[in-house]
Amino acid sequence: MQPNVPASTHVGVIGEQQLKVLRNTYLLLALTMVPTIIGAFVGLATSGIVFKHPIISSLIMLAGIIGLQFAISANRNSALGAVFLLLMTFILGWWLGPILNVALSLRNGPQLIGLAAAGTGIIMVVMSTIATTTKKDFSFMGKFLFVGMLVILIAAIANMFLQIPALALTISALAIGVFSMFLLHDVSRIVNGGETNYIMAATGVYISLYNIFASLLHLLIALVGNRE
Repeated sequence: MQPNVPASTHVGVIGEQQLKVLRNTYLLLALTMVPTIIGAFVGLATSGIVFKHPIISSLIMLAGIIGLQFAISANRNSALGAVFLLLMTFILGWWLGPILNVALSLRNGPQLIGLAAAGTGIIMVVMSTIATTTKKDFSFMGKFLFVGMLVILIAAIANMFLQIPALALTISALAIGVFSMFLLHDVSRIVNGGETNYIMAATGVYISLYNIFASLLHLLIALVGNRE
């Protein structure tokens, strides 16, 4: 027999738990910025490795990141999961090295990096606000977004060989849209109790933010980069 708890009290308890997951997710996300920045500086100094072997480097990196995501999921309930997440963010920060080097070779490169970061922050705030204020369950988008992510991934791998500039820009534009919706989906799942593990929640949100930033920066470099 369960005690007869009033509905309003039950909702309050669930709301408190969800708030705790959301708070821990944001705190862990803030922590991931440290290895990301360190990795980016290392990437700036060693990006020549990627430029020499772009396809092989990309495929190895992709396999490594997928492997780390499985490791994070397998250890989601222990501190080791957070360690794997921080390791993944360091490696992804390192992977930003080549595009950051390209940006910094432009006259307006620092401004473009700042705009990409600001744009990513704005998208995060907007999607989080929609999810937390409306409290609508956007989990129904999960399957469609997963398919969209696979299409982007396949197109990106194909373009490593095709090297079509217009396709690269299209992929970046689609990535911004898909991963922005992933942010809305992931924060909505936290708010509505669909995700109760803050390590997994932070992993999903980080991946979305990372892809939005990289895609925004790529578009800005291609469209308004000043090479003179």
